[in-house]
Amino acid sequence: MPKFPFYQQLDQMDCGPTCLRMIAKFHGRNLNLQKLRNASGFSREGVTLLGIAEAAESVGFRTLAVKVHFEKLVKDATLPCIIHWQQNHFVVLVEAKKGSALLADPGKGIRKMSEADFCEHWATSQEEGKPVGVALLIETTPAFFEQEDDKKSGLDFSYILKYLWSYKKLLFQLVVGLVVGSGLQLVLPFLTQSIVDVGIQTRNLNFIYVMLAAQLMLFASRTVVEFIRSWILLHISIRINLSILSDFLIKLMKLPMSFFDTKMFGDIMQRIGDHSRIEQFLTGQTLSTLFSLVNLLIFGSVLGMYSMTIFTIFMVGSILYAFWVILFLKERRKLDFKMFDVSAKNQGSLVQLIQGMQEIKLANAEHLKRWEWERIQTKMFQFQTKGLALNQYQQAGAFFLNEGKNILITFFTAKAVVDGQLTLGTMLAVQYIIGQLNAPIESLIRFVQSAQSAKISLERLNEIHELDDEEKENQTKASIHTGYQGAGISLKNISFTYPGAGNEPVLKDINLEIPQGKVTAIVGMSGSGKTTLLKLLLKFYDLKGDIKVGNTPFDSFRANQWRGKCGVVMQDSFIFSDTIARNIALGDENPNIEKLYHACEVANIMEFIESLPLGFNTKIGSEGNGISQGQKQRLLIARAVYKDPDYLFFDEATNALDANNEKKILENLSAFFHGRTVIVVAHRLSTVKNADQIVVLHKGEIIETGTHESLTVKRGEYFDLVKNQLELGN
Repeated sequence: MPKFPFYQQLDQMDCGPTCLRMIAKFHGRNLNLQKLRNASGFSREGVTLLGIAEAAESVGFRTLAVKVHFEKLVKDATLPCIIHWQQNHFVVLVEAKKGSALLADPGKGIRKMSEADFCEHWATSQEEGKPVGVALLIETTPAFFEQEDDKKSGLDFSYILKYLWSYKKLLFQLVVGLVVGSGLQLVLPFLTQSIVDVGIQTRNLNFIYVMLAAQLMLFASRTVVEFIRSWILLHISIRINLSILSDFLIKLMKLPMSFFDTKMFGDIMQRIGDHSRIEQFLTGQTLSTLFSLVNLLIFGSVLGMYSMTIFTIFMVGSILYAFWVILFLKERRKLDFKMFDVSAKNQGSLVQLIQGMQEIKLANAEHLKRWEWERIQTKMFQFQTKGLALNQYQQAGAFFLNEGKNILITFFTAKAVVDGQLTLGTMLAVQYIIGQLNAPIESLIRFVQSAQSAKISLERLNEIHELDDEEKENQTKASIHTGYQGAGISLKNISFTYPGAGNEPVLKDINLEIPQGKVTAIVGMSGSGKTTLLKLLLKFYDLKGDIKVGNTPFDSFRANQWRGKCGVVMQDSFIFSDTIARNIALGDENPNIEKLYHACEVANIMEFIESLPLGFNTKIGSEGNGISQGQKQRLLIARAVYKDPDYLFFDEATNALDANNEKKILENLSAFFHGRTVIVVAHRLSTVKNADQIVVLHKGEIIETGTHESLTVKRGEYFDLVKNQLELGN
């Protein structure tokens, strides 16, 4: 079997698509990981075996899922295949023979294990006394070889070097400082040689004074050059770090909402951390390595002029030192990915601990949640220990090679002095030059390690940068009616299924007319698809079917253009750690006072705001004053009203309000709704009974449409939903 290609999974849930990517590469094709994710129905929980099979067949493989024992795999299975590992992970079985198995684990690398260990982690049950497990057998078809490889895209080193090039004037100043600093350093060994060979040998104290004064001048000049260079470097570093992170956030904000449904909080935070590694590589290692190369060339040439023998010893020792360090890069890469996963889990765990403290205390789950966090810390400690051990092995060998080289050079220079081939001053100059050469070699080695870390970070960031933006390039700005005359919305044959192979459709063949300037209420049991329908109308997801706003296709609107005309209150809307005014006027840098007052009057929250010492300037949210759920809902209603939108979307917007507040707000909203197209999702009768149209959803399908009176008389699903609130009896 040829050498099996290995790819590391970039994310906690990436094992399935990564396994498929490895097998495709083994058969000679390069496939894009994001393409495989999409084809496999990737979700927050990862993928299923069915999803992997569908993705495999979409690129030209033939698949067969089997449940077999190990002997059957050895005898009949077509390898490599994908196996379900520990019932929560996927790995590639590369080779199987009696007594052993070779695995390509996208999380841990390629490893060999005994048959007993393999079966312990793979088997899910026993048949006829033998452990059996699940495998997905994969074979190529002619269609697999007919397709072209996916083109490589995304970021690379040439792209990130553009960040440096944008500061070319400052870089030129750094290079000038480098040349000046290196020139000043180059003079020092000759001054040292002159002091010993001329000043000391001739006992000329005045000459020694002159050389000392020259050294002091050189030292002062080098200090000034280093001072200026450090300030320039700091300026470049801060600007580049800001640019890289800002570009990442710009890209993140362009992604569709579906991305945030499938991505863990910790994964995103760790990728933000990856940017600092790239910035350090660009401004720290790359520039310092440039300086080191210049010093290496200059001082290496001088050393060669003094003695080719010593120069040869230095180069051989340095090359052995470099090879020794490079040997550890593969293990460092594996450890880096493992630390990324554990650190991502740690980020998410800490946020949950802090934000969920109320629920933790109410459930008396302090110990359980702390133990969960401590288990993550234990894993982090284990990986940190492995990293420390790796560093110690590397440093021990490097120290041996480096010091051995220095001792040999000292011996040969001393012998050359005794033999009369070198003067004592030349020996001291050579020792100074060796000291100056060791630092560039160390810097070059650190550059290789830093380049590897930056490359890993780029691979993870490419996952984000390769995703399609929410706004499609071919979309043009369609006209939306201005003012209060929001055109009606028509839905035809709308269906939607959340990502994930085998998932049932949430919405099935929805046909609905939402009239212009009217209130449409959507009701139904929990899980019937109400909120999903609302999110589709807010362009959160791609869908099957046809939606029109007036006579304009919904797809022609840009998401930000459409949402700019919509006022929205969702069940999980967010209150920011900011002032009340800025929370309501979320899109305005300078809130309009008249609009603020009007929005708060409609939302019936003015009395609460005026009772606060700082009024609209009171800070609320996670870092400010806590507010009740009812006050939060009223603020969110005020936020929607402040936008003065043509369309209003309310998802259980009043379910946390008391009866008096709800009655007052509904009265205010009734006047505000006039002339606007409104869609309300609610369970409470008081919210929906006055709607112009009530739509009843059941298991993703529309089963009833009408007014409150007509549907009540009909005594169907709507009647069953509200009869307890109406106290109508049977």
